[in-house]
Parts: sequence; structure tokens; C-alpha cells
Amino acid sequence: MTIKPRVKLTFRLPVQLGRDLAEHARTRKVPQGAILEAALTSFLSPDGADRLEAALARRLDRLTRQAERLEWNVELTNETLALFIRFWLTNNAPLPDTALAAAQAMGKDRWERFVESLARKMENGPRLSREVSRDVPGR
Repeated sequence: MTIKPRVKLTFRLPVQLGRDLAEHARTRKVPQGAILEAALTSFLSPDGADRLEAALARRLDRLTRQAERLEWNVELTNETLALFIRFWLTNNAPLPDTALAAAQAMGKDRWERFVESLARKMENGPRLSREVSRDVPGR
């Protein structure tokens, strides 16, 4: 095994950076010098900027995909709500004053059951977006 020649350097780091380096070395179970050597090699490497750009591009691509999924879910929610409201307004006539109190009591009970059902659905799934995406071609 050949030992590479080494140069001894002395320099100062800000206190917090020194603590972070020591903690990182302790958790990785490697010498602090090895971490500094890897960091300097990476920083001084001619392809370091290319690797950084590639890493940023991967992260941006991932964020873009997440934003697109979020956008799709918001559109699904909006369309679902709009469809329900249109259906409800079209198919439910206004109640006479004599039936209003009974309808409000029944509505309160139905609302509570709906909220309980929604809570179970959110805990256990599957989500509507997954059900729809399975049924809709091209999604």
C-alpha cells in the first residue's frame, strides 16, 4: 500500500463551521481531514460546476413534476366541486318554510357523517385522484 505525500496546512474556520465539520465527521465516522479533502477536491474539480448544474437540474425536474401533480389535483378538486354544485342546484328545489327546520336538522346529521367518512378516507385512501387516474386513459 502506497502512502500519498501530504502537505500540512493550517487555517481557521468560523466556530459554527468547525462544529458542523466535527459533527459531520463524527456521524459519518470519518476523519475531518477526509471531509475537507473531499470538499476541496469537489470544489476545485473542473467538472464541479457541471455536477452542481446536473444536481440542480434533477432537483428542478423533481419539483416541476411535483408541481404538475399538485396542479392536476387542484384542477380535479375544482372540477369535482363545480360538477357537484351544478348537479345539486339543478336537482334540488327550494324547500317550503314548513319543511326547512326538519331539512336543516337532517342536513346537520348528514354533514357530520360526511366529515367522518372524509376523515376515514383521508386516513386510509385510496384518494380520488388515484382512482380517477386509474380510470382515465392517458393519466
